[in-house]
Amino acid sequence: MKSKSCVIYCRVSTEKETQEQSLDRQQEELQNMAEQFNFDVQASFSDQHSGFDIEREGLLDLLDYVQKNEVDAVLIQDETRIGRGNARMAVYHLLAKTNTDIFTYHNSGPISLNEMDTMLLEILALVEEYQRKIHNAKIKRGMRRAVREGYRPEKNLKNRGNLEGRERIEVPVSEIVSLRNKGLTFEEITSVLNGLGHDLSKATVHRRYREYIEEQEG
Repeated sequence: MKSKSCVIYCRVSTEKETQEQSLDRQQEELQNMAEQFNFDVQASFSDQHSGFDIEREGLLDLLDYVQKNEVDAVLIQDETRIGRGNARMAVYHLLAKTNTDIFTYHNSGPISLNEMDTMLLEILALVEEYQRKIHNAKIKRGMRRAVREGYRPEKNLKNRGNLEGRERIEVPVSEIVSLRNKGLTFEEITSVLNGLGHDLSKATVHRRYREYIEEQEG
């Protein structure tokens, strides 16, 4: 049977020497578990840090890894190793987005979520879906208004016949000024430019517009 890929994550709460021995024991147990379930261990990550804190170097490295690589499962000793409190649910949610299962040594298999945890993860996924819908709706609304005011986005795109993607200028100050002069809010301008492929925040749009005005007044 073809093996699946996994990563191992170990955590203890302090940097005491006895805890370092616990890390070694966790690593050994999870390595044996990987062999039991025919997992191919791609990488191992560890932390000596509180589980309530999301800012853990090993955890952040793990999340980066599973986002960039196809990983079937994360192996942990028990559910508290991945985190405690809200941090635990946040990590569960992020791993669910990459379709990465969680196996625990304590359960000798996939993690068992209680009814409350399952419901919370469903709510988080639903909220995130509607956030995307709202964001896309705002982009479309801003674009429609800009076009009504005479904005022609096709004039600012290169390689229009390239179906693989579009080139973009870094910060289109002239477009920001033009859209502002047409009466669009900075939020609407940001939505329009992001819809055209520019990765800009409203704060950046506002700052570059103010810099332009100050240069003109100076």
